[in-house]
Amino acid sequence: MSNTTDRSARGLDPAATTGLQHGKGRGSTRAGFAVLWVAIKREPGVFAISTAGSVLFGALTVADAWVLGWSTDNVVLPAFRDGEIGGGLLWAILGLFMGVALLRAVGIVARRVGAGIMQYRLQASTRRAVTRRYLALPMEWHQKHPTGELLSNANSDVEAAWGPIAPLPMAVGTVAMMVIAIGQMLVADLVLAIVGLLIFPAIIATNVMYQHLAQGWATRAQELRAEVSEIAHESFDGAMVVKTLGREPQETERFAATARELREVNIRVGRIRAAFDPILAALPNLGVLVVLAVGVSRVTSGAAAPGDVVTVAYLLTIVSFPIRSIGWLLGEFPRSVVGYRRVDAVLRTTGEMPYGDQPAPVRAGGAELRVEDLGYGYEPDQRLLDGLSFVAEPGRTVALVGATASGKSTITTLLTRLVDPHTGVITIDGADLRDLERGALAEQVAIVPQSAFLFDDTVRGNVTLGADVSDDDVWAALRVAQADGFVEALADGLSTRLGERGASLSGGQRQRISLARALVRRPRLLILDDATSAVDPEVEQRILAGLRGDAGTSEGGVGTTLVVVAYRKATIGLADEVLHLEGGRIADRGTHADLLRRSPSYARLVNAYEHTSEQAT
Repeated sequence: MSNTTDRSARGLDPAATTGLQHGKGRGSTRAGFAVLWVAIKREPGVFAISTAGSVLFGALTVADAWVLGWSTDNVVLPAFRDGEIGGGLLWAILGLFMGVALLRAVGIVARRVGAGIMQYRLQASTRRAVTRRYLALPMEWHQKHPTGELLSNANSDVEAAWGPIAPLPMAVGTVAMMVIAIGQMLVADLVLAIVGLLIFPAIIATNVMYQHLAQGWATRAQELRAEVSEIAHESFDGAMVVKTLGREPQETERFAATARELREVNIRVGRIRAAFDPILAALPNLGVLVVLAVGVSRVTSGAAAPGDVVTVAYLLTIVSFPIRSIGWLLGEFPRSVVGYRRVDAVLRTTGEMPYGDQPAPVRAGGAELRVEDLGYGYEPDQRLLDGLSFVAEPGRTVALVGATASGKSTITTLLTRLVDPHTGVITIDGADLRDLERGALAEQVAIVPQSAFLFDDTVRGNVTLGADVSDDDVWAALRVAQADGFVEALADGLSTRLGERGASLSGGQRQRISLARALVRRPRLLILDDATSAVDPEVEQRILAGLRGDAGTSEGGVGTTLVVVAYRKATIGLADEVLHLEGGRIADRGTHADLLRRSPSYARLVNAYEHTSEQAT
């Protein structure tokens, strides 16, 4: 599916978002209205209900002015003149005011409930869209974007983007109220209406100046929110490094420096808004004073009735409320436009990993893995892997051995299609990985990385990850991973919670739980990226023996095919074939014994690893 089609399916308007992208230098007002147009098209029904409620509120507010003017001319002034007031007139006035108040309350409820539903639905749907885009984008894109920035895109940027939705229905309804009010002012007294409306140019100029001053600071504030999130995420992830090296003060200052800058920028935005809000509030009141002064003169000369002066003055106070509500809406535009552009940049990102329509191969036993002329590099001018070819026959074990940065872990990411190769083909049972439908590869292949990640969940939850697996199968996987012994010793067995990132377990125990997670799915191809490095050699031998024996057999007669990134001689010795990697190429291949005999560079490498391991022990 193309990007444009995908955006349309989510309700994003390509024309509107294009206008936002190309309108960065034209101020936030036009771009802010483009954001609102996107919102209205995505939630037209809710917007119509909330706006209808707002229009009802506005019309009834103007009706209050008519009731007030009518009461002045027909009840209040005659009462002063005659010294008495009829009971029927009092009940009529009370009924008018109560009826207007009740209908206005209905309008307020419809406006506020509709605005809230609209805003939260837009936030929820946008967060889902951002999350779907994150899942679709390849790992190489994620590696270039800090986690804190991605969290900020899905959280604070989404909230900022749809911030103007809350005042939007009120602003639209009050515009209708303003039009009605201005019309009634012109009908009541043309001269007083013109005098009162002279404040409009001053209010518009004040709003334009506010937008100009606030936009740059609002942009910087959104950037700093992402930086604060990024630093916090790094600090949490690197807590052990920070604490063991005594870097708490430096890390605290690093976070505090960005937080202080964010505070200062927000204060600047607040100061700008604090300077303009009183002006926007004072201008309509100034207009009321001018209208009253002119009105007194006109009443004295007989050119206007007192009720008309009261009506125009009251309507001018009503008109000030729509102006202020529009100001609130415009005040949200700078932050909204920045947030929307940051979110839209994620949604417009290309390079998502396409899938084919071929289902997973239906075969018994281990998978046949073929790698042909594989080439890959993290940078356009850097080729980490070049011309790599090998075959892993069903049920056999292939070990990848090489120095640091020789491409071993990169091969594992390619085999699991976390990234696609730049050249060459990877097939499983003859099927190109790129031709498989979404989810098909996960049914065939499992990887166990060196850095085992565990969730803050139970042992069972970490092994199954929500899959429908029986306890017997969980225990069988734990036995192959040599984890059943310590799990049985835990207080609640499979129901024991392991804490965040498995903090209650040792490194070796976490690796074994991670291995059981892969085994319980009975993969036909199992990839171990130094997945037993934290396990002592004796336990590692039992694990590998279990993987090669019946316990590690996938459904069918032939055992699971293994690709192992290995360092220890004992582990490498169990492989049917060893691939010695140098500079992204296969320098030599064969059994461990053959390579030791004929390849001095291979012998130096594995002996150095063994020597280092013995020293560490």
